[in-house]
Amino acid sequence: MLEKYLDINPEVKKALEEGKPVVALESTIISHGMPYPKNVETARNVEKIIRDKGAVPATIAILNGKLKVGLTNDELEHLGNGKNVIKTSRRDIPFIIAKKMDGATTVASTMIIAELAGIKVFATGGVGGVHRGAQQTFDISADLEELSHTNVAVVCAGVKSILDIGLTLEYLETNGVPVVGFGTDEMPAFYTRKSGFGVDYKIDSVRELSDAIKAKWDLGLQGGLIVANPIPEQYQMDYNVINKAIDDALKESEEKGIRGKESTPFLLAKIKEITGGDSLESNIRLVYNNAALGAELAVELCK
Repeated sequence: MLEKYLDINPEVKKALEEGKPVVALESTIISHGMPYPKNVETARNVEKIIRDKGAVPATIAILNGKLKVGLTNDELEHLGNGKNVIKTSRRDIPFIIAKKMDGATTVASTMIIAELAGIKVFATGGVGGVHRGAQQTFDISADLEELSHTNVAVVCAGVKSILDIGLTLEYLETNGVPVVGFGTDEMPAFYTRKSGFGVDYKIDSVRELSDAIKAKWDLGLQGGLIVANPIPEQYQMDYNVINKAIDDALKESEEKGIRGKESTPFLLAKIKEITGGDSLESNIRLVYNNAALGAELAVELCK
């Protein structure tokens, strides 16, 4: 039945059949997270980093109603232009398929499709979480619920700093999702290495991380985990500058009544504008850093 919906790129399929390392990548970051053509350039560089580390990249999207695992250069270009590409989370998948539309996958939907394909490691920028003011709005990303029951390790630079990091960590704890700091005991905040919040476990080696992940799934403990990989120090933004930019962007989004799936793209674009583009460069560098760690983890899990 899956073959009706799932289209796995031949290179990715061969790697999976032979037990070789594969790293899943999302596509919302291409179509909705960065401006063209920087988004396509970044996507290609991410794939190259993963290959150079000995793994096979599998960028995931929905094209013409098909769940695609591994994209061609032309398909990356199409997503980068962002024309008629719908930001697609769990709830959207069946409708994008039925209407034979194009969808860019979020963290949640990328996890779902990665698991369907048999991919265990997913590298991204940052995961969604509990939005500020969620006590009134109940605005909580579907990414968190997906992490509670989908068996994929998500390598990221923490949760996006536009969110309520403390409440996000509480939500993850309630749902039994481990938050592992790679080389850090503090939860990174996307653009910065510090947030003021701790992680569940600090792990300093890919081998130890791989052993813990194998133990989790061998024991039937369902669900994913967050591997929080801090942005490299030389690329992080000034803590006070980025937080003021976030506060200003949040205030404007509230004044304009921007809610739901439109809020994150708006906030990231506004922060880029406020910081004169510095936040985009930091975003790109942390994605590269996560891709490298994701590939190393995928290689270790295959041993």
